[in-house]
Amino acid sequence: MKKTKILLVAAFAAVLASCGGGKSGGKPNFGDNEYAVRTVQGQDAALQTTYPATIKGVQDVEIRPKVSGFITKLCVKEGQQVKAGQLLFVIDNVTYAAAVRQARASVNAAKAQLNTARLTYKNSEKLFKNNVIGSYELQSSKNAMESAAAQLAQAEAAYISAKQNLNFCFVTSPANGVIGDLPYRVGALVSASSQQALTTVSNNSTMQVYFSMTEKDLLDMSKTAGGVHAAIASYPAVKLQLADGTIYEHPGKVATVSGVIDPTTGTVSMRADFPNPDRVLKTGASGSIVVPHTASNAVIVPQDAVVEVQDKHFVYVVGKDNKVKYTPVTLNTQNDGKNYIITSGLKVGDRFVVNGVTSLQDGMEIKPVTEAQYAEKLKKTEQLGEAQGDIKKLKKAFGK
Repeated sequence: MKKTKILLVAAFAAVLASCGGGKSGGKPNFGDNEYAVRTVQGQDAALQTTYPATIKGVQDVEIRPKVSGFITKLCVKEGQQVKAGQLLFVIDNVTYAAAVRQARASVNAAKAQLNTARLTYKNSEKLFKNNVIGSYELQSSKNAMESAAAQLAQAEAAYISAKQNLNFCFVTSPANGVIGDLPYRVGALVSASSQQALTTVSNNSTMQVYFSMTEKDLLDMSKTAGGVHAAIASYPAVKLQLADGTIYEHPGKVATVSGVIDPTTGTVSMRADFPNPDRVLKTGASGSIVVPHTASNAVIVPQDAVVEVQDKHFVYVVGKDNKVKYTPVTLNTQNDGKNYIITSGLKVGDRFVVNGVTSLQDGMEIKPVTEAQYAEKLKKTEQLGEAQGDIKKLKKAFGK
């Protein structure tokens, strides 16, 4: 037992010796002025621009009655999917059905009158050839036949109109889509002059999302692709950010660009089409179009390397004499949460300090090290910290 204790004491002493005798404040030996430095290299950066947008269905059709009457049957519910030609409403058709029968009878009567007029005209022709009647009587007979033919045509037109009005009593959907609000119920009196439509059928299998792009963005897009039409054809898929901030799961495609720039806003209207298989998107909703694009030869720096003072941004640029210069820079408004894109103040080939910028001062001379060297020393620091933790445990074990 005594031998074991002696061995533990020896081990404790060895650990103390290897860790600097167990003194506190064991920080990594970076040297007084060693800082990680990086040289700027241009690289492509993926960016995205958002534009406010409004969402509409491919087809939003107001359903209005073409005849007057009371609704006798309601065949659909709000929000129901319907197909083109599907029956939606039935309007009281008793009067219109009677009008059809009356018009049909008028057609039959007109046909009979025309047949009689034709027989009379043929008989008049024979009598005229035999010099029994004169040309006046013959012409009168012909006129009567033509008048009967016109009356038949008039009766047939009235019959077609009556049948059409009867058909209008059965209101059908003009397109595939979803039924909107139903302000009228069975028993309601409706007419073509009713203030509200019977309902709206929205074809929302594909949604059209309208947004406005600035004239400058449009010109940049056109120059890059070699024209507006070429730009649309080669344009990448766009995303739709919904009102709750989430991204719609299906990507869209820019379909059209207006040929007119709004002089009051300096923007051009554009449309992107999005599939809507689950009917998540609704007509009248709002959102934002997210347009991806790439910034070529961009200057990208870690956010830790940027100092912000009163909404202004600075980096420490390292000169040839290894002295740092407190340099103002301009940032792109977009970032990925880890890096900034510098639009001015820093160029390819410049050297800048990556870490520890809060301890720097303008004109201070430093000893540049690579980020790999900095990381290696940081690793040794962590190992030293772990060793110091082991010493504390040994001290506790030996009652020290």
